[in-house]
Amino acid sequence: MAEQPRGHLARQGLQVLLLMSFAVAAVAAKAQTPPPDKLPRFASLRSDDVNLRVGPGENYPIAWVFKRKDMPVEIIEQFQNWLRVQDWQGDKGWVLDRMVTAKREVVVSGTTLGLRKAPAAGSPIVARAETGVIAKLVDLEGPWCRIEAGGYSGWVRREEVWGVFPDETWQ
Repeated sequence: MAEQPRGHLARQGLQVLLLMSFAVAAVAAKAQTPPPDKLPRFASLRSDDVNLRVGPGENYPIAWVFKRKDMPVEIIEQFQNWLRVQDWQGDKGWVLDRMVTAKREVVVSGTTLGLRKAPAAGSPIVARAETGVIAKLVDLEGPWCRIEAGGYSGWVRREEVWGVFPDETWQ
């Protein structure tokens, strides 16, 4: 049997260590993800066209078609690979689980609101968002949410957006 050069063995050892570190990182990331069976929970739509059905199956009629990718939905029930969801306006129906993602978004649910520089009522306003704007949920601090939309980032009160629970903590 021919002897392998030392550099080859070192590369193999490095490859094994890298694979092990990726595996550990994947397990750690998975451990921080909320359990998929926890209800209710928030998610967001994966596509611009998501069929909302009256029942959990493709044989049920389509009641509505969601047309906004990243729109937050509240998952309120699960049956096999179907999720019963509710949108910010109260519409409910069933969607395939593959049509939602755990990515957290919120929607501005009140009137036009100011995004504040810091999580405090007296903090300066850095931008404004109108009703219906979808924003990425970045952080939670007490009664405040940090959101990003349209290249702007700021803090709003939880009750000004839909897509986060009143007692929810950031993970």
